[in-house]
Amino acid sequence: MIKDVKNINISEYDYPLPNDRIAVYPLAERDDSKLLILKDNKICQSHFKNIGEFLPKDSLLVFNETKVVRARLQFIKDSGAAIEVFCLEPVSHCGDYQLAFSSQGSVEWRCLVGNSRRWKDGDLSMTLTVEGREVILKATRIEQHDAYSVVCLRWTPEELSFAEVLEAAGEIPLPPYIHRDAEPSDRERYQTVFAKYEGSVAAPTAGLHFTEHLINDLKKQGISFEEITLHVGAGTFRPVSSDTIGEHGMHSESIIIKKTCIENLIKNINKTIIPVGTTSMRTLESIYWIGMMLAEEGMDNRHLHVDQWFPYKERTKLLSVEDSLKIITEYLDLYGMTALHATTALMIAPSYPVQITKALITNFHQPKSTLLLLVSALIGDKWKEAYRYALDNDFRFLSYGDSCLFIP
Repeated sequence: MIKDVKNINISEYDYPLPNDRIAVYPLAERDDSKLLILKDNKICQSHFKNIGEFLPKDSLLVFNETKVVRARLQFIKDSGAAIEVFCLEPVSHCGDYQLAFSSQGSVEWRCLVGNSRRWKDGDLSMTLTVEGREVILKATRIEQHDAYSVVCLRWTPEELSFAEVLEAAGEIPLPPYIHRDAEPSDRERYQTVFAKYEGSVAAPTAGLHFTEHLINDLKKQGISFEEITLHVGAGTFRPVSSDTIGEHGMHSESIIIKKTCIENLIKNINKTIIPVGTTSMRTLESIYWIGMMLAEEGMDNRHLHVDQWFPYKERTKLLSVEDSLKIITEYLDLYGMTALHATTALMIAPSYPVQITKALITNFHQPKSTLLLLVSALIGDKWKEAYRYALDNDFRFLSYGDSCLFIP
């Protein structure tokens, strides 16, 4: 099984996407976006505000509550050279995002450095204003690797949190295929209405279509909701550059799932569980494999990580979803934890054994991307028909584009 999935040729997941079909700005109203529905092997279209008409009555929607941070810091050297420091993930505080954002005085992050060759040594510095006070922010590169640098960011006054400093100094990191600078409106629109926990460098874009009004209407309709957190990394935009996916190293992302959420999933295991976005699906499916890992390897593991190929190993038996989730609650009880903290590099590709996900709300994805592989794992080659329909019917693509509801 693992050999078969590794031999998948990424060229089979290519399609022509003209630049003028990539949405550069969002629509004026979030839920005015188009909605493509694939249900009972038939395709139709509507608008997102009408999604309640197409959801199964017993639907449980799972939101990703991550919040996009203003991760791009633009420094100007005395020479006039512009250096961008793009914050990816915290190194200090054991990688804990909430502790990193609440830290005062200094913090260390893994970063991408733009125009890196012009930053040979010394500190970068900028002066900004936070609540009427002058703040000096300095950056020191303490490690340099092929793919990233480790940068120490420190500021005065030290009593300010890193979250406050980043809010004032940083810019929203729009995806690389949106060829424009971030604007003030992106601070609201490139953020879901239910975003809570800072940590992402990209929005979970399927959630961008929801409004408070629509969520309330769906609740009145009897639709249930649950929340998880996956902090979206820059790797989500990295295309598969190798011929086969076996040569592609999947990026790792941090996930947090409250114990109450896992208990609620157990209670509602027979409902139609629908992740809102690929990040929610990746999190839900990772939870199942963490339960399998604990069953196979024991409860001693305090650094839980799902390897990209873990689900594809040959096994004589798989746990039921309910049993896997119950093992996780036992693990949390054992260590007195109220939430599961883990990382996942899970690759969901054709032949992946889907466990928790019953349907999916998602945007349209880039050609030759791992996100397109994920969609194909759920609906098979129907993705080709759906994308052809979308291109023929003036749908808008990618992050600020339109959406799909796939019910296999």
